[in-house]
Amino acid sequence: MYPLNYIEPVFRPPSEWQSLILQVTNGCSWNNCTFCEMYTLENKKFRPKPQQEIEQELIKVAASGLPVRRVFLADGDAMTLSFRRLKAILEAINKYLPGVQRISSYCLPRNLNNKTVEELAELRTMGLSLMYVGCESGDNEVLGFIKKGETYASSLTALEKIHAAGMKSSVMILNGLGGQTFLEQHAINSAKLMNDAQPHYLSTLVVSFPMGDERFREGFNGQFQPLQQQDLFREMELLLDTLELNSTIFRSDHASNYLVLKGTLGKDKQRLLDTVRSALHQPGSIPLRQEWQRGL
Repeated sequence: MYPLNYIEPVFRPPSEWQSLILQVTNGCSWNNCTFCEMYTLENKKFRPKPQQEIEQELIKVAASGLPVRRVFLADGDAMTLSFRRLKAILEAINKYLPGVQRISSYCLPRNLNNKTVEELAELRTMGLSLMYVGCESGDNEVLGFIKKGETYASSLTALEKIHAAGMKSSVMILNGLGGQTFLEQHAINSAKLMNDAQPHYLSTLVVSFPMGDERFREGFNGQFQPLQQQDLFREMELLLDTLELNSTIFRSDHASNYLVLKGTLGKDKQRLLDTVRSALHQPGSIPLRQEWQRGL
């Protein structure tokens, strides 16, 4: 356990489980997405952490002698910080933790509007090499319903800027986000966005509402009908069938998923499609997570 004082709760991508979670901001500066409950508590109002506090925490970690190879910049919106602030944070990480090999962060597409490719490339040389981008959907209508504040175009622009800077992108799409009414357009347009962007990593998880879905349903003006298990498989089949990716590592193994899928697209596309179709058309032929095994 690293000697840090967090403003709880703190979230991270599953793949960052071995990383030092360095809280450089609290909460999310946007915090309007109706599907997201991560930063709704009173103590999670957005606030950048002062540089002095960040450096004091890094000094504590360095003094602990605990090995640090990877650092994840929390909370949900670290990339909203200016280029100047991000550069200062990376300089401090490299100063106090010279053994760090990779630094990563969540990134809302809008975070990059005020950052040039050249600035991002400079941050890349300082170790910031991976951006987790929650696109959620490639369908503009669904994005409007969930108050994402982004579009197909804005997401694609951000992903292209990340790649031009020499960074890698890890994109999240939410299975079930459009409900029954918008299932097809959500799946197809999400796949088209990924085809245009060609992310390095792509993952999906099933949208869920442990604190209730009233706020989410309001955004759809009564048009939202949640997907049942077989509907989720049908949407996944359509997504995979439409995807035309060259060498993207694909994961649908989050705890929220009934069906675990892993592979590289496109070489494993047919195998993954066969697995989904077996689950869809031959119930019981493919192992699935039980309800009690699922979670956020």
